Amino acid sequence: MSASSASALPRDDAPSGDSPATSSTDLANGGISLIEAPAKDLPEVTWAELGTDPRIIEALSRVGITAPFPIQAMTLPVAIDGNDIIGQAKTGTGKTLGFGIPLLHRVLGPEDDGFAELNTPGAPQALVIVPTRELAGQVAEDLRTAAGLMKIRVLTVYGGRAYEPQIDALKRGIEVVVGTPGRLLDLAQQGHLRLGHVRSLVLDEADEMLDLGFLPDVEKLLSLTPDGRQTMLFSATMPGAVVNLARRYMTQPTHIRASDPTDTGATVLATAQFVYRAHAMDKVEMVARLLQAQGRGLTIIFTRTKRTAAKVADELADRGFAAAAIHGDLGQGAREQALRAFRNGKVDVLVATDVAARGIDVENVTHVVNYGCPEDEKTYLHRIGRTGRAGNTGVAVTFVDWDDLHRWTMINKALDLGIPTPVETYSTSPNFFEELHIPQDTKGVLPRAAQTRAGLSAEVVEDLGETGKRVKPAAGGRSDRGRSGASRSSAGGRSAGSGRSGGSGGSSRRGSRAEVTPGSTDRPVDAVDGGGEPAERTGTGDEPPRRTRARRRTRGGVPTESRPTAEGTVLTPASATEPLFTEPAAGGTTGTAGRASGSSDSTGSTGSAIEAPAEGGDPEARRRRRRRGGRGRGSGAGLAEAGLDPVDHIG
Repeated sequence: MSASSASALPRDDAPSGDSPATSSTDLANGGISLIEAPAKDLPEVTWAELGTDPRIIEALSRVGITAPFPIQAMTLPVAIDGNDIIGQAKTGTGKTLGFGIPLLHRVLGPEDDGFAELNTPGAPQALVIVPTRELAGQVAEDLRTAAGLMKIRVLTVYGGRAYEPQIDALKRGIEVVVGTPGRLLDLAQQGHLRLGHVRSLVLDEADEMLDLGFLPDVEKLLSLTPDGRQTMLFSATMPGAVVNLARRYMTQPTHIRASDPTDTGATVLATAQFVYRAHAMDKVEMVARLLQAQGRGLTIIFTRTKRTAAKVADELADRGFAAAAIHGDLGQGAREQALRAFRNGKVDVLVATDVAARGIDVENVTHVVNYGCPEDEKTYLHRIGRTGRAGNTGVAVTFVDWDDLHRWTMINKALDLGIPTPVETYSTSPNFFEELHIPQDTKGVLPRAAQTRAGLSAEVVEDLGETGKRVKPAAGGRSDRGRSGASRSSAGGRSAGSGRSGGSGGSSRRGSRAEVTPGSTDRPVDAVDGGGEPAERTGTGDEPPRRTRARRRTRGGVPTESRPTAEGTVLTPASATEPLFTEPAAGGTTGTAGRASGSSDSTGSTGSAIEAPAEGGDPEARRRRRRRGGRGRGSGAGLAEAGLDPVDHIG
C-alpha cells in the first residue's frame, strides 16, 4: 500500500502486515494515531499523484523541485483533506513544504473564485508560528516560491522591524502570515492582526518554541483562532510538552513519522561527524586550517556566547577569511545583511549563536563546526542539521574542552554516537589533517591568492526602520543628549551643546551668570547660550518673551552694590571712571564701592585699576602677596594691602 492511501485507513485500525506504511494507536501519546513508514519502502510518487495543485507543481518545477521527500509524500494525502497532523522528521528532510502545500490549498487569493464571498476578504486565512526571525524569513520565502502562480500574499512578521510597514500590509490585505510569537501577539492585541478567520494554523519547530519559553504567547494566539481550524504541528523532536500541547489544541491528530531503516541514529546518515578534544587557545588555529580543507563549501561555526561569535569572526577576518557574525546583539538589519552575504557567497564563513541554528537553510553548506560543546543533544542535532540537507552530504566537527567532557558524555549517550571519549587533538595533529582532508602544508592564514570572496562589506545594509532606533526630534522635543547633556532651546526643548561637559560654545554648570553693568545700556549676555548671543528669548506662538534673571551677589541678604558702611552712608555702584575703592575715613571701616560688571572689556583691558604698593616695604606683606597669588592687577593680595575685603571684589 502506498503512502498516498494512508489517509484511507481508519485512525485506530492497523493496516495489513504486508504494507510498508503502518498505522497504530500510540497509547504513550494519549491515543494519537501514528503513521510510520521506512523511507526506502515508500514508492516513488509525483506531486500530481499526491493531489497537489497544478499551479504549485509548476512553481516548484521552476526552481528544480520535481519530486517530494518521504515526509512530504506521507503528509500531503492526510493534510490536504483538512485533518490535524503532527509531522516528525529529522532536520533538513523537507518539513516546510510538508505543511506549506496543504496550507496553500486551503487559502483563497484575490484572483480565486469565492474570494469576494469571504466574510472578511483580506483577513489572514493561515497563520504560521515559528520560534526565530531567521526561520520566519526562510519559511515565508518557501511559501512565496510555492505560491508564485497563485497570487497569494504572504507577510513576514517579527520583531526588530518597524511596525508601520507590517501594519500597512495587514490593512491592505494578507492571506498568509508567518511570524514569531511576540510580534504576532503584539499586533493582535493592538487590533491590527485579526485571527478570527484563520483556516489553517501551523506550529513549526514546536519543541524549540517551548524551550524558548513561548508557550504562554502561543496559547494566547491559539485562543484567538476559530475552533474549526486545521492545526499542523511539525518538529524534529517530540518531547512530552509538545505531546501535551497537541492533546489540548488539536482534534484527533495523526502523528506522521518518516524514517530510514539504514539510518537508525538520531542524526542524518549523510553527515560525517568528528569530535576532537581541543585546547581553547588552539581552536582558532584549528578552525583556520579546517577552512582550507579540500572540497569545503559554505561553513557555519556555532558558538555558545555572543562575545565568542564576534571574537571568532574578527580573528578569522584578520587571517584572510571572508567571515561574518550573527548573534542577538546585532540589529535586525545587520543580521539580515550577514545572512544575505552568506547566501550570495560574498562570505563563506558564518559564525553564529544558537539563534541561527533554526531557519538557516542555505544550499551547499558542506561543514558545520561546533566551536564548543553544545548544551544538550537537541542543540547538537539542530546545529549539525544545517549541513547534509535535502539529500546532500556534509561534515560536522565538534571541539570539546576538557571542562565539557561530562556534557559530551551525556550527548553521546543520548544519541548513541559511539564516541564516548574524544581524541586529544591539536592544530598540528596528523589525524586532524588526514580525517578532514586538509593539505599537509596548510597554515593558519589564508593565502592572498585564495582570498577571492567580496566580504561582508560588499553587502548593503537594508534600512528596516528598526525599533529602538533614535531619531532626530522635531522642534520643541527632546534630542539625543548622551553624556554631553543638552541646553534648553528657544522652543522649550533641548538642544545639544551643554550639560555635564558644557558642550561646544556653551558653559559648564559653574559658568558665568548674566549680569548687568551698572550705568550701561548693553543687554546682558546669556551664559548658557554662549557666544555672545543676547539673553532675551522670543517665545513661539502667543507665548510672551521669556525674561532674563539678573542675579546679584549679596552679603547677609543685602546686595553688595548697595551696602551701608559703619558711618551710616550707603555706597552705590561706581561709574567706570571712578576708582573701585576709597580711602577709609579716620576711625571708620572701609566700605566697598560695589562689584564691577566684569573683569575685562572687549579689548581685554580692566575696567579700573588698583594701585599696587611700591616695591620694598614690610617683608611680611610681601609673603602675604606670594601666598595670595602674587601682586598682579585685581589679585586678592593687592586688595588686601589696600585695606579691602578681597571676597567683595573677586567673584
